[in-house]
Amino acid sequence: MFSKILIANRGEIACRVIDSCRRMGVATVAVYSDADRGARHVAMADQAVHLGGPAPADSYLRGDAIIQAALDTGAQAIHPGYGFLSENPDFVDAVEAAGLTFIGPSASAIRAMGLKDAAKALMEEAGVPVVPGYHGEDQDPDHLSRQADSIGYPVLIKAVAGGGGKGMRRVDDPKDFADALASAQSEARNAFGNPAVLIEKYILQPRHIEVQVFGDGSRAVYLFERDCSLQRRHQKVIEEAPAPGMTEEMRKIMGAAAVRAAEAIGYKGAGTIEFIVDGSDGLRPDGFWFMEMNTRLQVEHPVTEAITGVDLVEWQLRVASGEPLPARQEDLQINGHSFEARLYAEDVPAGFLPATGTLAHLHFPEGARIETGVRQGDVISPWYDPMIAKVVTHGPTRAIALRALETALVDTEVAGSVTNLDFLIALTRHEGFRKGEVDTGLIERDLDDLIASSEAEGAARALAVIGLAGLADPDVKGGATLWQPLRRTIAWDGGEAVLEVLGPGAARVTMEDESHEVRWQGDRWWVDGALRRNRIVSHDAGVSVFGGRTVHLVPRDPLDRDASAAGGDALTLSPMPGLVKAVHVKAGQEVKAGDRLAVLEAMKMEHSLTAARDGVVAEILAGPGDQVEAGAPLIRLEEVEE
Repeated sequence: MFSKILIANRGEIACRVIDSCRRMGVATVAVYSDADRGARHVAMADQAVHLGGPAPADSYLRGDAIIQAALDTGAQAIHPGYGFLSENPDFVDAVEAAGLTFIGPSASAIRAMGLKDAAKALMEEAGVPVVPGYHGEDQDPDHLSRQADSIGYPVLIKAVAGGGGKGMRRVDDPKDFADALASAQSEARNAFGNPAVLIEKYILQPRHIEVQVFGDGSRAVYLFERDCSLQRRHQKVIEEAPAPGMTEEMRKIMGAAAVRAAEAIGYKGAGTIEFIVDGSDGLRPDGFWFMEMNTRLQVEHPVTEAITGVDLVEWQLRVASGEPLPARQEDLQINGHSFEARLYAEDVPAGFLPATGTLAHLHFPEGARIETGVRQGDVISPWYDPMIAKVVTHGPTRAIALRALETALVDTEVAGSVTNLDFLIALTRHEGFRKGEVDTGLIERDLDDLIASSEAEGAARALAVIGLAGLADPDVKGGATLWQPLRRTIAWDGGEAVLEVLGPGAARVTMEDESHEVRWQGDRWWVDGALRRNRIVSHDAGVSVFGGRTVHLVPRDPLDRDASAAGGDALTLSPMPGLVKAVHVKAGQEVKAGDRLAVLEAMKMEHSLTAARDGVVAEILAGPGDQVEAGAPLIRLEEVEE
C-alpha cells in the first residue's frame, strides 16, 4: 500500500479521497490554484502545493506541474478524482514515465473509451448492444444531415469527446439540424478542443441507467446499477441506486454486459458503463443500449457505496498498489436504497444558470452523508463547477430513503448565493418521482410546476421580514422594544413591506396585495394560524428563511438609488462572469421579445441571452472575445419609434 499520494483535483472529490486515505493511514498531498488557496481540501491534506492561476489551464490542467509536485513531496501515486486530467491518457503516460502510479485505468483503456464513436464500435465487437446511429469520421454537415435523415428524427447530436451535457443537442425537425449542429460543434470545440460529433437515435422515453464496474486489469465485477434519469440540460440532478423497477433478470444481463465491456479493454480500477434504456413499457432485457464508459470514479459513486457497503476509493488504492480485486461477484449484495442530490449554486428560474457568491451561512443536517468541498465563508467562484455539496441518504426501502432525502434537504441551509435547494425539495415531492416513474424528460416536462412549487411563498417572505426587522432576535423580548415604532416600513433590495406590531410575539406583515399575521414563541412560528417548520437566520448577507421554502432578503441601503432607474429591461445584463462568444444583433436592428441577442460562455457552457421586450438595438456595449463580470451591461434597447 502507498504511504503517500497526491490528489490532482479540488473541491468535494479531493476531500472525499482524503477521507478514505485518512482511514487507511495514507498521507495526502493537495494541489491548489490561486482561487483555492484557502479551500477546504487544502486545509484537510497533509501537504499542499501551489500550481498557478485560477483558470484550470493555469493550474489543475498543468500535468507537468502536478507530476513535479508529486515527485517533490515524495508521493508514490496520483489520484485524479474526476474531471480535469482524470481521463487524459497522455497524462497517464507521463505519470508512469515519471515512475509514479496512476490510480485509475491504463492509458490504452482510456483511449479505447475516450471517443464515443470508437467506443461504440468496440462494444459491438464485445457483444454489448449499442444505440442505432452514425459514428463515422465524415463530419461534413450535409453528410451528417443525411445520416440523421436515415436514422429518423428525433436525433441526438453528441460531441465524440464530450461529457457533462456539453456539445449535445436534441433535434426534432430536419430544418433545425444545421443550427443545432453548428452550436454543438462550437461548444464541443471550446470544451474539449475537438468539434467532431456523432448522431444517435433519440429514445422517446429514455432512462439513464449506469452500471458501476471495477476491474484489476484482467477480470472485473459489477457493483449493480444507478438510475440517473433526473437531469436538466443533460446533467444529473438526483441519482439513486438501485434503479426503480429493475428486475433481477435484467440486472444480471446488464451487469454481465458491463463486465464484458470492462474486460474487453483490460480495465483496472473504478469505471462506469452508461446505458440508455427504453422505459416506455417497463424495463426489458432487450431495451438497453451502451452510451459510453466513464473511465474514472463518478460523481454519484456514494449511492453505490451506500447500498453495497464498499469504499470505492479504498478499492482504487488497493488495486492500484497491486492487490487483486477485493471481492468476487457472489460476495456483492444490495442493501436497501440510496439517493444523492446535487446542491448547486445556480439560478433555476433563469434556466439553471451557474451562480457565484460568498457562502455567508452554511449548515448541513445530521443523519445524511454530506460530500462537500466548501465551508461557511468560502467563495463560489466562476472558475469551477458551482457544486456546493452532494446530499446522500440511505434507507431499507426506496420510500424511506426518499423521505430521508426530503428531510435532509429541508434541514439544509445555504445563504450568500442563489441555489437549487428548493428545486431539489420540489423534486423529492414530485408525485411521479415518488412512484419511481422516472425518465430523462421528467424535469423538462414538469419544469414550470417544479419551479412554481419551489419559489418562495408569501408566508415564508413574511417571516423573512420579521427577521429583517430584528424581531426574530431572542434578545428582543416579546417581539418589540420601547424604542421601536408599532408600524414601520421594512425595505430590502427588490421590495418593501409594512410591519405592524400587534403585541408581544405578534405582528402583521403587509406586502403589495397580501397580508400575513405572524405569531411566535421562542423559535416556533405561526403564520395565519398555521405552525411553520421554518428557521430564520441572520447573517452577513442579510436574513434568510429556511425549511422547505427558502427566502433571502438583503436590507436596502437608503443611499442606493433605485436600480430600475439604471435601465430596467432596456439593458441586457450578463447573468454571470463569462466570455462573450457572439453578438447576433447590430445597432439599429429591431428585435422582438425573446429574440437571441448574444451568447455568453461561462463554466464551459454556452448561454443564450434574449431580449426582455420589443425594441431597437441602441448600443452594443460588449463584443465577441470580451470577458465580462456578472451584471455587466451588454446591449441597450430603446423603444421602437412610431
